[in-house]
Amino acid sequence: MDRMPSLVAELVQLKVDLLVVPLRSAIRAAKQATKTIPIVMVIGEDPVAAGLIDSLARPGGNITGLSTVNLELSGKRLELLKESVAGISRVAVLRDADSQTSSVAFNEYEVAARALKIQLQSLEVRGLNPDLEGAFRTAAKGRAGALITVTNANLFRNQKQITDLAIKNRLPSMYQGSTWVEAGGLMSYSTDDLDASRRAATYVDKILKGAKPGDLPVEQPTKFEFVINLKTAKQLGLTIPQAVLYRADKVIKDAPR
Repeated sequence: MDRMPSLVAELVQLKVDLLVVPLRSAIRAAKQATKTIPIVMVIGEDPVAAGLIDSLARPGGNITGLSTVNLELSGKRLELLKESVAGISRVAVLRDADSQTSSVAFNEYEVAARALKIQLQSLEVRGLNPDLEGAFRTAAKGRAGALITVTNANLFRNQKQITDLAIKNRLPSMYQGSTWVEAGGLMSYSTDDLDASRRAATYVDKILKGAKPGDLPVEQPTKFEFVINLKTAKQLGLTIPQAVLYRADKVIKDAPR
């Protein structure tokens, strides 16, 4: 992540026609590096609150794109987890303590947890080699009945280890993004990331045809995806209720392990 500014600066020096940027740190670096090269972002939080644009309707400057607002789906994730796992009252939330986004996300989960009468346990890890096994030991000591992971770049690169540890510790798990479920996680509820990327391409098309980024409203998601891994459910000895299965957009019955 610390290489992001230099990588963005290299692209700016090459005088590319446009930048497509999917990470907050890279968007910020691009904003600082150029005021003229158009930037199309795909970001999982509120870009106005993050100080990246002026408003969703008229972003201004040279940045536009999509805000997938994954953080705002916290309540739905907790609700689906509670419906799927009978009797859970305590949920561990795995997050990168060095990420400002993870703090915002945890606050969102706390609000939802109070309404659902669920206690949260914050599992904070740090660094490029986070102590994930230690975090899961903490979850076990705290008697967590399930796990939610707040996705960021650092935890995403460790997703296979995280999903394996969740199964090893017999923790039903909820994530942000279908790739976690494909890696062995139990379930995910999020915006459809592939759909968001396709929609980002329409911004590229408009800008290369002459539109100004600052005049193109930032779109928010219209398509969401609920994915369940039944193989993982079987490994956990968990039966997903039919009412929950019927609502899934995708059910994985034999994910690669």
